[in-house]
Amino acid sequence: MARQQPELVTHACELFAPLGHIRVKAMFGGWGFYCDELFFAIVAFDTLYLKADADSAARYRAAGGEPFTFSFKDGRSETMNYWTVPEEAMETSAGMRPWAQLALAAAVHARKPKKKKPAP
Repeated sequence: MARQQPELVTHACELFAPLGHIRVKAMFGGWGFYCDELFFAIVAFDTLYLKADADSAARYRAAGGEPFTFSFKDGRSETMNYWTVPEEAMETSAGMRPWAQLALAAAVHARKPKKKKPAP
């Protein structure tokens, strides 16, 4: 039985719709977002986070964003390069577009090149 999407996931899909084909997948107690097969965002703990890289993380931080951090049962914690966006970005697709485009660019940069098959 599939999990029902929370309201935040549905809202994020609406905000991301102008970017391309959006697909959402339940994963690890949260939700993962794909745009044209690029993994670029997550919803975890009722918060939307967008993928960042070394170039874009500073922009998220400067806008007041916070990184995605989770804790393990043994007390360790880990921070991933996914960041929250300014509140106003959550209001309209136009407001979300520049942040989502940063996330898509980070997803492209993170993509590993496909291994070439050896010549026959």
